[in-house]
Amino acid sequence: MGQAAYLMQNKEHVVDAFYRSIPDSIYWPVFIVATLAAIVASQATITATFSIIKQALAHGCFPRVKVVHTSKKFLGQIYIPDINWILMVLCIAVTAGFRNQSQIGNAYGTAVVIVMLVTTFLMTLIMLLVWRCHWVLVLVFTFLSLVVECTYFSAVLFKVDQGGWVPLVIAAAFFVIMYVWHYGTVKRYEFEMHSKVSMAWILGLGPSLGLVRVPGIGLVYTELASGVPHIFSHFITNLPAVHSVVVFVCVKYLPVYTVPEDERFLMKRIGPKSFHMFRCVARYGYKDLHKKDEEFERKLFDNLFLFVRLENMMEGCSDSDEYSLYGQQTQHSASYLLRSNGNSTTGDNDFTCSTVDSIIPVKSPTQGNNTVTSSGRESSQAEADEMEFLNRCRDAGVVHILGNTVVRARRDSRFYKKIAIDYIYAFLRKICRENSVIFNVPHESLLNVGQIFYV
Repeated sequence: MGQAAYLMQNKEHVVDAFYRSIPDSIYWPVFIVATLAAIVASQATITATFSIIKQALAHGCFPRVKVVHTSKKFLGQIYIPDINWILMVLCIAVTAGFRNQSQIGNAYGTAVVIVMLVTTFLMTLIMLLVWRCHWVLVLVFTFLSLVVECTYFSAVLFKVDQGGWVPLVIAAAFFVIMYVWHYGTVKRYEFEMHSKVSMAWILGLGPSLGLVRVPGIGLVYTELASGVPHIFSHFITNLPAVHSVVVFVCVKYLPVYTVPEDERFLMKRIGPKSFHMFRCVARYGYKDLHKKDEEFERKLFDNLFLFVRLENMMEGCSDSDEYSLYGQQTQHSASYLLRSNGNSTTGDNDFTCSTVDSIIPVKSPTQGNNTVTSSGRESSQAEADEMEFLNRCRDAGVVHILGNTVVRARRDSRFYKKIAIDYIYAFLRKICRENSVIFNVPHESLLNVGQIFYV
């Protein structure tokens, strides 16, 4: 408004009204304040960009980049070095390319007006679907907002060729990157989900999996939290040997600050005990970083040994995964013993311990003492044998097996799909962070298994 009042008296200064409207006596103080205001605005832009990229990463719509969390209390306070460098390059390119403040102002105005329009449309959806406001209120809000914003937007359209095209080009480039990355990621995940190895196929191979079981432990990294990934079948059909112990490791990052150590690893056995195949889901918060792979291996094996002990303890009473059922059975047994001590007439009766899958008869302490003792000895011996076997395999060596899937477009695909998959998506996969870097796998014990599939 001050510039408009100045122009009413000095129409010939329209080209440089911003600087000429400032009195000479306060020019430099105003210049300093304007510079500080620009710094504040740039920080808001950087923070918003980091937040948008973080949300895009969470939805699988952006290539993997390094995200540094700077706060222990707030999840949104993050720093992304790669995006920060990209913003710096774009700022220098725009400033050096235009060399004109009016064109930079047109570019900024175009971006602001489009953001206002998008915000209004999203606000309308929130009022209808989330807040469930009356349609009359929504209509009034939308009409009043669009009257003002469409007026600004019509003025911006005349300045697209005068610098307003810059935010449109940048937005289009990011849109193409996000869409291609999301499309390729979804297709790759669908392929892995539909090509999972069935348990019937694993059981048909036998304890040796149809190959030679060599000493050692193989850690197969996969994004699937259930089922055997296709990479494993591809691995054992092309190599004549497989490790004596196979652990499928799935690393998941949760939107929490930290995951307690006793809740970090979830273990499960795959197939019979003779197969020596396990699944491990490692859960990490955004501040839990396993920088030393030896520490990660040690924690994984400690939880694996603990799982084997618990499994042998619960064998014959419940399934190895049903910890809650085991606790319920223990409470039933304890209450039964208390009732038995209080009433001696029920000492010769049996009772049943019920689970989801079966009903197991449990004898009274006097009748089932010998049975419990013999089964306990067998369970202890089986536990000791398996623990010794796992220790020997760990001493023999640990190999980290990572999948290196290559996505290609089919030969009968259209040319734009071939460009998107074979060139853009392949380039993004090449420059983004590799899984070996994310999981911090040492190169001397790394084994990449490559496979190609067509979408």
